[in-house]
Amino acid sequence: MIDVLVVGGGPAGLATAIRCAQAGLAVTVAEPRAAPIDKACGEGLMPAAVTRLQAIGVRPAGHPFHGIRYLDSRHQADARFRRGHGLGVRRTALHDALAQQAARLAIPVLPVRVTRFDQHGDGVTAAGIDARYLVAADGLHSVIRRGCTLQAPPAPRPRFGLRRHYRTAPWSDLVEVYWAPGAEAYVTPVADDLVGVAVLGSGHGDFESRLAAFPALRERLGVAEPAGEVRGAGPLRQNVRSRVAGNVVLVGDASGYLDALTGEGISVALAQAAALVECLATGRLADYERAWRRVSRKSRLLTMGLLWSRHRPLLAPRIVPAAQRLPRLFTSIVNHVGEA
Repeated sequence: MIDVLVVGGGPAGLATAIRCAQAGLAVTVAEPRAAPIDKACGEGLMPAAVTRLQAIGVRPAGHPFHGIRYLDSRHQADARFRRGHGLGVRRTALHDALAQQAARLAIPVLPVRVTRFDQHGDGVTAAGIDARYLVAADGLHSVIRRGCTLQAPPAPRPRFGLRRHYRTAPWSDLVEVYWAPGAEAYVTPVADDLVGVAVLGSGHGDFESRLAAFPALRERLGVAEPAGEVRGAGPLRQNVRSRVAGNVVLVGDASGYLDALTGEGISVALAQAAALVECLATGRLADYERAWRRVSRKSRLLTMGLLWSRHRPLLAPRIVPAAQRLPRLFTSIVNHVGEA
């Protein structure tokens, strides 16, 4: 019997497996897809995420950025990082860097898909593997979470995300967030000649029709050629009752997700992985729910606040003007979350 079976070999799963191996736990990853796996995401790592990756020996290639810029049709607000820098990283580059570190640590990655599992007195059995603990890191639509009946009712007004890359030099050393009625567009520099554009909002529509809501961004992109296909994700919000069910635990997007609005998904997933492995290594699995809430708290509070404001017709158009009028507060909030 091994100590930990991680179901899902994305960033959250690999980071968890790496921390398990570094803590002396026998760990195996079950992931049917070959690395690297692409996925729709903003691809911006906040300073805390960069630090957490370095702590487990992972240094992906990317393009540094130094803060966040909010823009609407008439206003602009900049918040620069006070310590450290963020990193724009292609999702495939991040996955590849994590996979290489897992390989250096001789972590087995089995090409199997886990859809069923059996809990028993000593642990969990899945895909013919016996483990003390099963860690579900299988994403937004986690099969393991549903199997544990931890899924809570869906939220109203579901939101979706679409991402595409453009072949152009970054025009700013900040991640830009363009605000329009009911939608946001993120521009992340990911290489010297490449930017990623992610559009978030409710409802449906192809990438170009959603991008049309941001004429200033469309003009800025000019004649830049799209690089690669459009990828989508959603519904983004996933409500979860608990992170622990017997010897099965959830991490990353599988453990519950609010929205990509603050760009903290990877950073929070890395913090959750660290908290989880500490609980596993010390035999205190019951402490994980509280630890999960602690490391996710700042991001969740900010995201809930912004989402609440987005759904208030009187408040939504005032988000960027308020950030412009209160630059010190805006900068403080960005740094408070970015360094968490």
